[in-house]
Amino acid sequence: QMQLVESGGGKVQPGESLRLSCAASGFTLDGYSVGWFRQAPGKEREGVSCIGRHGTTYYSDSVKGRFTISVNNAKNTLYLQMKFLKPEDTAVYYCAVDALFELCLSHGYDYWGQGTQVTVSS
Repeated sequence: QMQLVESGGGKVQPGESLRLSCAASGFTLDGYSVGWFRQAPGKEREGVSCIGRHGTTYYSDSVKGRFTISVNNAKNTLYLQMKFLKPEDTAVYYCAVDALFELCLSHGYDYWGQGTQVTVSS
């Protein structure tokens, strides 16, 4: 059974950092498109950063230069390093994978984690 479990969320002050992890089980991340998405209250889920199955990396304009996506294939884990966090980064963050979809759009991803809350507030 394919499973994704996020961890690493929490409450931080503006300017601080967090690293989110997404542990995969029941399948191997290698060969899948993988991504991080977020949803703030009252807003639609948006793509934050993705790596397509052919290696293309995407960052939304709002996080470019501050967030870094990576995969550790040995640990079968996806990461999102977040630096210089801002209050507008507050959201529930989800990891997702898909066997075919290449774009960083949530409707194209079939498998999702349960989400982890990130709150940036002073």
